[in-house]
Amino acid sequence: MDTLEDRQRAAQAWFEALQLRLVAAMEALEDECPPHALATTPGRFVVEPWTRSDRSGAPGGGGRTAMLRGRLFEKMGVHVSTVFGTFPPEFARQVPGADGDARFWAAGLSVIAHPWNPNVPTAHMNTRFVVTSKAWVGGGADLTPMLDRRRRADDADALFFHQGLRAACERHPGVASHERFKAWCDEYFFLPHRGEPRGIGGIFYDDLAVADSAAFAAGLAFSRDVGESFVELYATIVRRNLASSWGEAEREQQLVRRGRYVEFNLLYDRGTIFGLKTGGNVPAILSSMPPLARWP
Repeated sequence: MDTLEDRQRAAQAWFEALQLRLVAAMEALEDECPPHALATTPGRFVVEPWTRSDRSGAPGGGGRTAMLRGRLFEKMGVHVSTVFGTFPPEFARQVPGADGDARFWAAGLSVIAHPWNPNVPTAHMNTRFVVTSKAWVGGGADLTPMLDRRRRADDADALFFHQGLRAACERHPGVASHERFKAWCDEYFFLPHRGEPRGIGGIFYDDLAVADSAAFAAGLAFSRDVGESFVELYATIVRRNLASSWGEAEREQQLVRRGRYVEFNLLYDRGTIFGLKTGGNVPAILSSMPPLARWP
């Protein structure tokens, strides 16, 4: 990890490996899910590579999308990318370390899961390594129950999810603070115009400086732990709920809650803005949108 290029390769390799692990874990859950009236066949991810050109027309990297539509997940995306080039001038001023030099390199992974069953919460996780004239890691994971009765801090799934993320943070005391990252998540995933949170939270962190080899190793180790913990935590929560019965009333609550999800992602989500401003893969960026939503 002596050079920046070594760190970039290590981060990219990890994100790509985590994508493969997530694909395998979520397809196993598809197999476990019982068939229902709206979908009977276990889904499999469709994996597609993509490339982008920088603003100058030069090669600007790309990535690999993985989309699933099955009988557990109405829609799920697990996407990995490594992109580079220059930011548009108006956007460069908003990015740490890019106001005087618009060049950037960024690699990351993003996960969004929209299950059919309203008893199974929607989930989101991402992790990234960004380089401008500075270098930092960021990421997080959060849970969005669809049913009003499950949107409680004392709900079993919420308690389990928070405990698991707390444990991940506590394994990295020099890097992570669960108290800070949990509060950051609650503040970030909030809809001001609604006066309500998007879900029950999780953790969110960004701009964690990794200027040298030791700091990068610590930052990547924490981000790896977040990714690995998410796989185990979410799989457990899904298994707890995937056979729960549901009907039209639960589906209605789910679709309305998904509408709130759309509002946040289009109005406030930094990852959506970053992807669109850097000429990323638009279908992948907007795959975080649920397949169906409702505004009553």
